[in-house]
Formats: sequence, C-alpha cells, structure tokens
Amino acid sequence: MKKGREDMSQNEIRVDESYISFKNIDCFENACVVIDHMIRVLKDPKNMNIYWEKFMPKIPQAYYSRNPKDDPEEKLLYLVCSNSFYIDDLFEDAQDEVAQLALHKCEQECC
Repeated sequence: MKKGREDMSQNEIRVDESYISFKNIDCFENACVVIDHMIRVLKDPKNMNIYWEKFMPKIPQAYYSRNPKDDPEEKLLYLVCSNSFYIDDLFEDAQDEVAQLALHKCEQECC
C-alpha cells in the first residue's frame, strides 16, 4: 500500500511544475524569426498583396528593437500565432521550406 502512494505522488502534477515544458523556450525570438522570413519573402513583389500591406504596420516596435522587454503584452507572438494560417500559405506559395519550419516551430512551442 505504501508503494502505491509513492507511485501516485510521483505521477501527480504539482501546480508549480505544470508549465515546465515552456521553460527555456524563447517564444519572442521564435516569433522574430518568423517575421524575419516573412519580410524576406515579401520583398519579392509577386508575394505582396493588400493583406500583407495591411499586416506590415501591425508588427510591433519590439520586433525592430529585438528586445522582448519592449513587448510585455507579447503582441508580436500574438500577431504571428493569430495569423499563422496566412503566414503558412505565404511560405507555402513561396516554396520556402526553411520559413515553414520556423513557423511550425513557433506554432508548436509557443502558440
């Protein structure tokens, strides 16, 4: 019986450990890398359209300063995550596998 309790306590998730999987993941940098690729892809006029013209001014200043402390509300990550479907389409249409991998990493680790 005592062994059963020990096993149970080892399997319990403590509140202070519930988000341990996010430890050491730099979601700000992941989002920056996605935007880096997006800006690079959009330099080709065939990839630019009205959607991306409206999107570009929404990129928070924190991206340009590359300082996560300038983005306490995580607006950059929110921008990437909430538009990931469209960003993925952009990268797919551009046939840019490296950019797609960066987006998928950001989505999986942070969104």
